[in-house]
Amino acid sequence: MIDAAERRTLLYIARRSLETAFSKEAMDIPDTDIMRGAFVTLRKEGSLRGCIGYLEGICPLYREIHELAREAAFSDYRFHPVTEDELGSIGIEISVLSVPEAIEDPEEFLPGRDGIILSVGGRRSVFLPQVADETGWSREEMLSALSEKAGLPTSAWKNPAASFMTFQAEVFGEGDM
Repeated sequence: MIDAAERRTLLYIARRSLETAFSKEAMDIPDTDIMRGAFVTLRKEGSLRGCIGYLEGICPLYREIHELAREAAFSDYRFHPVTEDELGSIGIEISVLSVPEAIEDPEEFLPGRDGIILSVGGRRSVFLPQVADETGWSREEMLSALSEKAGLPTSAWKNPAASFMTFQAEVFGEGDM
């Protein structure tokens, strides 16, 4: 569980990471021994502006959030890089993930509680738990969209070779603090 002080620290790190990317100012990142998967989501006026993450921790969480904030701003292939003029209108949301666990049947996936990872035919895609609430999709609609996100036909999730993992996330943003 990420406590309120750690949440504030993570959001501060993400925000300063974006600001110092433009100022070229050095940034001190506190030490932590927490290793968790995480995603940083950027929104502008409520619309997705960037989202990048790791399903498993690859470095201490504070450093990971620093790197993910910059990747979401400047390396999400779906969007042009964030500009310095946009910083004031960008909101930051962080999702700190539990360890993904394999499930046998996609019926075990509970939209809104679980994030979902689909793997089939060498392709993989993921939706965070909050995607269900944001889109209003049913389980079947989410799995079809997940298949499409992986570059597969919408029915790929029904393939007997498809495998699934679920995870939960602690989700918090600047508007929550």
